[in-house]
Amino acid sequence: MSSLIDAIPREFFWLFGALIGLLAVASTIGAILIRRPADEKKAASRANLVERINAWWVMVAILAVAFLLGATMTLILFALASFFALREFITLTPSRLGDRLPLALSFFVIIPAQYVLIGVERYGTFAIFIPVYAFLLLPSIAALRSDIDDFLSRSAKQQYGLMVTVYCLSHAPALLMLPLPGGPGRAALLLFYLLLIVQMSDVMQYVFGKLFGRTKIAPVVSPSKTVEGFVGGGLAATGIGAAMWWITPFTPLESAGVAAIIVIMGFLGGLTLSAVKRSLGAKDWGVMIEGHGGMLDRTDSICFAAPIFFHVVRFFFTA
Repeated sequence: MSSLIDAIPREFFWLFGALIGLLAVASTIGAILIRRPADEKKAASRANLVERINAWWVMVAILAVAFLLGATMTLILFALASFFALREFITLTPSRLGDRLPLALSFFVIIPAQYVLIGVERYGTFAIFIPVYAFLLLPSIAALRSDIDDFLSRSAKQQYGLMVTVYCLSHAPALLMLPLPGGPGRAALLLFYLLLIVQMSDVMQYVFGKLFGRTKIAPVVSPSKTVEGFVGGGLAATGIGAAMWWITPFTPLESAGVAAIIVIMGFLGGLTLSAVKRSLGAKDWGVMIEGHGGMLDRTDSICFAAPIFFHVVRFFFTA
């Protein structure tokens, strides 16, 4: 996969500039709000908002560096995200001595191999490497260790963690291998489009939920998610996606439809992985990102949205 630095279109820099401008406005608003007197509940909500904005600055800076340094650095960034997300998943999932070798292979062989396959643009192998080869090999290795206590549950949890945090998440940078009209720079814009819609959906659902949220969607799984937040935030993110059609191979109507798919899948990803961590007795997957929990708390929506988005684009919009 060739470097993207020389192929990134001018629109990419305009978009990053606009995003930085929005963050600057958000930071100013947050600084004003945090200084205003408020009761304990409002003060905590404002503090959480400021923490989220600060975390966004860090994430945008990391993404900017990765994009500007090219496809290889982008792959490394996502490979690290998969590594830390899988580590968080495994940390909350009970394991035994017989799981050590399969887990070591997952972290130090399967994750690098999955991203190398993307880097050398081997779509056929990349698409089946984890769901076929890793799916069959890892439990077989664990069985050879003769540690059969709770074997099915342990293997299933490890397989699910690998699928979500590595296989599904790797579909985001895999967009860079797609032969889109306009060259590899357009693929970088498409990856930016995916990440922005996912994150804007998360932010807008949070804002609409705080302002208008009344009806809980799944109060046991995620008490903060409401029908009003999902509908209002989802429509806002879909509108943003429609307005960004000009950086994609989509028409405005197609862009709205694709953005809606991203919103829905991202919402389902957050809800599903919230159910998983609740079942494990955890509030957050980790504490890696202040104000946002762990890596998997930030990538859960991408894990569900990226594979669907990748295949929609590949089947209907590639050159």
